Amino acid sequence: MAELTASSFMPLKGEKRWAYLTREKTIRIASTNEDGSIYLSPLWYVVNEKRIFVPLDAGGRHGGNGTSGRPLSALVDSGDEYATVHGVRIHGNLKLVSDSKIITLVNELMFDKYFYIDHPYAEKYFEFGEFVGRQVYELIPEKMIGWDMRETSLPTIPEKRNFPAHIKDRLLP
Repeated sequence: MAELTASSFMPLKGEKRWAYLTREKTIRIASTNEDGSIYLSPLWYVVNEKRIFVPLDAGGRHGGNGTSGRPLSALVDSGDEYATVHGVRIHGNLKLVSDSKIITLVNELMFDKYFYIDHPYAEKYFEFGEFVGRQVYELIPEKMIGWDMRETSLPTIPEKRNFPAHIKDRLLP
C-alpha cells in the first residue's frame, strides 16, 4: 500500500502551486556544506514565469552549496492551525544568474513584493546588496511536493473529549 501523506490527499499542484509560491514571502533553504552538515536559512525570493529566483548575500553559502551538486531542499509553508496548513517542499539545485536583464527584473520584483515607494528600508536593502556583492540564483526544482489542508472540509461531528481534571468550565452537563 502506498504511503499516505497530506500531499497525496490534499495536493497543491499546477497553477495553484505557482500562485502560492508567487504570493508567499519566505523560503527556507537547506543546503549541504562540504563537511556534510546542513546550512539552513529563511530567505526572500521571487517567482517569474514559473522560475524561482533567490538573491543571496548573508545566506551566500547556499550559492556554493547549491551549485556543488550536493543535496539542497527548500520549503515554503504557511498556516496557523490544522485546517489552514499548506506548503511546497522543493528538492533541486541552484544556478547562478548572469543575465543582467534577469537580475534587473529580479530586483524590480523584489521591490514590488517586499517594499513600496518611500519604504524606509528599500534603499538600504538595495545599497547593502551592492556593497556585499549580492548575487541572484535560480532555484531549479528536480521535485516539488505540495499540500493544502484548506482543500478538505471538516464536517461538524459529535466528539467525545476527555479534558484534564482541572478543567471544569468547558464540560457539558
